[in-house]
Amino acid sequence: MPKRTSLKDAKLIDDASDIEGVVSDKRSGWRANAATARRRQRRYKRRLVGELVNLTQEDEFDSE
Repeated sequence: MPKRTSLKDAKLIDDASDIEGVVSDKRSGWRANAATARRRQRRYKRRLVGELVNLTQEDEFDSE
């Protein structure tokens, strides 16, 4: 069974198209229906995008 998406995986994203490959829901087969699986994927993506923002802000402060 593949691992769930972690916030640490945000470091693997270099391009916007990379987010699709990084986000994975190991419990997708257990979801009640396809709509709940899509909703969960959106939440994973939203969390990763937020973490990317934090990483870029940290990099800006470190470079000053």
